[in-house]
Amino acid sequence: MKLYNTFTKQKEDFKPLKGNQVRMYSCGPTVYMYAHIGNLRAYIFADTLRRVLKYSGYDLKHVMNITDVGHLLSDGDEGEDKMMKTAREQKKTPWEIAEYYTDVFLKDTARLNIERPEIICKATEHIPEMIEFVEGLVEKGYGYEISDGIYYDIAKFKEYGKLSGAYIEEQLAGARVEVNEEKRGPADFALWKKAEKEHIMQWPSPWGQGYPGWHIECSAMSKKYLGEQFDIHTGGIDHVPIHHENEIAQSQGLTGKNPAAFWMHNEFLLVDGGKMSKSLGNTYTVENLVENGFDPIALRLFSYNAHYRSKLNFTWEGLKGAQNSLDKIREGAVAHKNGAEKITEGEIIKLKNEFTESINDDLNIPRAMAVVWEIIKDSRKSKDFWNLLMDFDRVLGLDLDRVVEKRQEEVPPEVQELVNNREEARANKNWKRSDEIRDKIKEMGYVVEDTSQGAKVKKI
Repeated sequence: MKLYNTFTKQKEDFKPLKGNQVRMYSCGPTVYMYAHIGNLRAYIFADTLRRVLKYSGYDLKHVMNITDVGHLLSDGDEGEDKMMKTAREQKKTPWEIAEYYTDVFLKDTARLNIERPEIICKATEHIPEMIEFVEGLVEKGYGYEISDGIYYDIAKFKEYGKLSGAYIEEQLAGARVEVNEEKRGPADFALWKKAEKEHIMQWPSPWGQGYPGWHIECSAMSKKYLGEQFDIHTGGIDHVPIHHENEIAQSQGLTGKNPAAFWMHNEFLLVDGGKMSKSLGNTYTVENLVENGFDPIALRLFSYNAHYRSKLNFTWEGLKGAQNSLDKIREGAVAHKNGAEKITEGEIIKLKNEFTESINDDLNIPRAMAVVWEIIKDSRKSKDFWNLLMDFDRVLGLDLDRVVEKRQEEVPPEVQELVNNREEARANKNWKRSDEIRDKIKEMGYVVEDTSQGAKVKKI
């Protein structure tokens, strides 16, 4: 198996550090708002990776954090804590906000057939581990105290910037010195923040009441559950220049070791060719997909249109294409289920090898899907093909054994209103008005068919 390592900027042969067990850490959600489909691409990627590892026979210990404190509005150290901001706006406690959005996130991932990691750990339940970690960094000279918290002195860590390629000189040149003049270096980041009295989420520490910096959470929890060094760390590409760079600095500062042998990142999901973000208001949730008549698994198949390290552009038309493909694949799979034709062992082995070679080549799922389509389109109907597809679905997670449900075409309310008006005109034998409305409906991209059961509307 070959995997791309962001740290070395190349594909490398993958071999676990210890025996047959793969220890893997994935950056989880900050549970202050609904996860949008751009966020969820990272979890589809991590899930695909864990499925491939298991398919290849490895034992897996996968850890994912839940950030329920400490993530400020910027990925640096500016602004209000995201949990606090949402709690204030919704007039709830941060604990209530965290519980609600964690529950929604886990339900959304289940709808996408994303398997739960072996360990899910909440930041608020690991404060002692974080404090101990920060104490160690202070003791080793990497951490220092100023009036508003404990900061990491990146000038002390000579390898800072190796993951992103943005070395310390660039970081210092690009940092905004006006943010905090007490810091030794403008790009130094918070390990622990001192809390004001009104700050709801705070804990006692050697430096007074406070709360952890965002970056320290992952370093402390990955160390607790996976040790000082583990096999794979995953996350979105946006984590590379700040969050993961800081994780490496923290962990290596304390233990002398880069915490992960492989750093793996998925690219952005765009929307209509541009950035998808909550601040821009152009995000969609799993619930939005369901409301528009889509099976959430169609999003999973849609994500397979591009390699995880390539940008992918979301459009509703593209998702509709994925839904149609999902239906065709499922129908094709079921057609093989009761097939009587025998396929030679050599042909089955060839197809399985092509699939396996694809997924083991840095998770080349688009190429693996070409093998699936080859089987679906084969005119020979065979239980041997069905068994092979079920085997592949252990990796793909597409529920290929699910019977396709016929979907009612979603008709926009304004079109449906015109259809109702046309029905009324027909009932009054106002044929001219009826034809005018029919033409108007056609201009909007729909056609009306008059049947014995009433008017049927279809998208052109």
